[in-house]
Amino acid sequence: QVQLVESGGGLVQPGGSLRLSCAASGTIFSVNAMEWYRQAPGKQRELVAGIDSSGVTRYADSVKGRFAISRDGSKNTVYLQMGNLKPDDTAVYYCNAEIAYDISGRLLWYWGQGTQVTVSS
Repeated sequence: QVQLVESGGGLVQPGGSLRLSCAASGTIFSVNAMEWYRQAPGKQRELVAGIDSSGVTRYADSVKGRFAISRDGSKNTVYLQMGNLKPDDTAVYYCNAEIAYDISGRLLWYWGQGTQVTVSS
């Protein structure tokens, strides 16, 4: 069984910063891509940032230059450093990871339960 647990969300003022973490645990053979999504009330879930096993990153246009994704392979953890936050960044942020749970290498996608980020004065 694989679990993803996010942490680091909260209430922050516009222009502030937050750092989200997502740790994968359980029966893990390898971790491939890791991503952050977000879903605001009344909107579809959208990709915020992703990082592959080689460290190549990609970002939504709306967060380029403000957010940075990184990972610690030794801890099976992905981070999202968020800066210059805006009210439009308010959403539940979800971690998504592509994980092989045994030596066969078969990859499955797993979701975390989400962490709330609220940007408001």
